[in-house]
Amino acid sequence: MIILTLNCGSSSAKYQVYDWSEKDVLASGVVERVTQDGSVISHKAKGKDEFVKEQPCPTHKEAIELIIQTITDATTGVISDMKEIGAVGHRVVHGGDKFTKSVIVTPEVIEQFREIQDLAPLHNPANIMGIEAAQKVLPDVPHCAIMDTAWHQTMPDTSFMYAVPYEWYEKYSARRYGFHGTSFLYTAKRASVLLGKKPEDTNIIIAHVGNGASMCAVKNGKCYDTSMGLSPLEGLVMGTRSGDCDPALPFYVMKKTGMSVAEMDAALNKKSGLMGITGDLIDRRDVQSAAEKGNKKAKLAQDMECYRMAKYFGAYLAAIGPIDAIVFTAGVGEFSDVIRGQVCAGLEHLGIKIDPAKNNLAHTRNTELCISADDSKIKIFVIPTDEELVMTEDAYALMAGTYDVHTNFTYSFQSPDYVNKAREAGLQKDLAKNPDLAKIIAKPQSC
Repeated sequence: MIILTLNCGSSSAKYQVYDWSEKDVLASGVVERVTQDGSVISHKAKGKDEFVKEQPCPTHKEAIELIIQTITDATTGVISDMKEIGAVGHRVVHGGDKFTKSVIVTPEVIEQFREIQDLAPLHNPANIMGIEAAQKVLPDVPHCAIMDTAWHQTMPDTSFMYAVPYEWYEKYSARRYGFHGTSFLYTAKRASVLLGKKPEDTNIIIAHVGNGASMCAVKNGKCYDTSMGLSPLEGLVMGTRSGDCDPALPFYVMKKTGMSVAEMDAALNKKSGLMGITGDLIDRRDVQSAAEKGNKKAKLAQDMECYRMAKYFGAYLAAIGPIDAIVFTAGVGEFSDVIRGQVCAGLEHLGIKIDPAKNNLAHTRNTELCISADDSKIKIFVIPTDEELVMTEDAYALMAGTYDVHTNFTYSFQSPDYVNKAREAGLQKDLAKNPDLAKIIAKPQSC
């Protein structure tokens, strides 16, 4: 059976084709510039060269039709008939407080997504469009919604409430929701495996660091607190988002400049963060390179990002007590030894001690690594995230009627013997280039 997963953004549609029987990724890709001129699909299929094609996609319906055409094509495809697809999993960024786990999409579910779409105006409308477009193209298979916010529904009210008029929560659902939930779920479960513990006995802090970034305090295997809030704007310094700032700051600048609400929203979400400090740099590699060449603003931006993360590690340690490990994941977390090293440099007094040599070796998306010093009281893991696998397993279980909230459900990747076939093949290539990488591969209770 084939499981198709779709992640529709405002102008993109990412996808993965997964062979459930073989437990293997057959293809993945993305259609970019959906609704814009120059729409293009980039498609990678197992054992084949990358395929790139420009084709107009005025809506997500055309984008999904292009995906279907590509994965079934005699040359580029990986399946011969759409009947092979048994279920479709859709990423939905914001589920509000109505959804504590993934669900099969029904007209009622779609309507609930519409009711809360103003909580995520940049994401949920696109998610809804993607679901409805896929339903038109694939009307006879179950469609499942996997919510970024669902993982965070275990937070206590002391974590998710804001100290604002209570009626804002009652009338407008104003509260902390958190995001990157599928990533936190995957990395939390994998950390438990590496520690040789049950999830309910595991306390960890996870930093999901990409262009968007957030952190999560995991107590007894469940989300206890997270850095993003009502929207993905709160928390860490990000590529273009400000993260935490005085709530009075926007009002002050609006009074001074005459900026509108929409203009301020755009400034905080799209012109702040690393870009706001440096003026034009977003990619951490560019920021680091500029900082090394003496660019003071780039150095400041990097220092601010790392300082903010270190503060959250300290705050979450105070919140959940003794922890077993900290975890870095997502693009920057998985590849930037500079960011990891700088964040951990001041945490030794908390029992978190990084090994610089191990950290310098840690550049791969194909295996889990341990970069803590041998005498560190708390482990430091680099765990490549796999949000698509969570979506795939949720979709299959929903279709099979075996799914439940994550505390009552066991994923395949919770087994110590779990192997990601695609990543295993990639790891062999990484080891051929860098044999020393083998020294820091994390295995259950081994590092």
